[in-house]
Amino acid sequence: MQLASKMKHYLFNAFRELFVYNHSSLEFRAKLFALILCANENIKADDFLIIKKIGMNIYKNDDERANLLMLNTKELVKKVRENNELDIDTLVSNIQKELRLMPRYAKKIDIESLRELLALSHDRDVISYQENMIEFLQTLKDETLHEKKLQIAKDEEKIESKY
Repeated sequence: MQLASKMKHYLFNAFRELFVYNHSSLEFRAKLFALILCANENIKADDFLIIKKIGMNIYKNDDERANLLMLNTKELVKKVRENNELDIDTLVSNIQKELRLMPRYAKKIDIESLRELLALSHDRDVISYQENMIEFLQTLKDETLHEKKLQIAKDEEKIESKY
C-alpha cells in the first residue's frame, strides 16, 4: 500500500501539469502558503495539515486537490529550506510575476487563510515577519485588483465563455 501511494505521488509530481485541472492556480496558492511558512524556521510536519484543512475549504472538500495543495506547498518549502533554486526573495518575485501575467490570481490571495499560519509560530520576531509578508500580499492584492480591474473582468469573461 505504501509503495502504491509513493508511486502515485511521484507520477503526480512528474506529470501534475497534465493531470491536475488548473494546476497553475493551485501552484500559485502553494507559493503563497510556502512564503508564509518559510519565515518560520521551526516548521513541523503537522503544520502542513493546516494547509490541507485550508485546501478542503478552498476546494469544497475535494480531498485530492487539498492534498495536492499541501504537497505542492511542502515541496516549495523544502526547496527554500535546501536552497534548491528557490529562496524567499525568489518566491516573492515569482508571485509578483504571476500576478502581472494573471491578474485574476489576486483574488486567490486569501489573507484570512494566510493568517491561520501565524498560530504555528511562537517566536514574536517570526510572527512579525509573517505579518509583514501578509501585509505586503494584501497591498499587492489590492493594487492588482484596482489597477487591472478591466483585464481581470475580460479574463474571467473568457473563462466563463469556455464553459
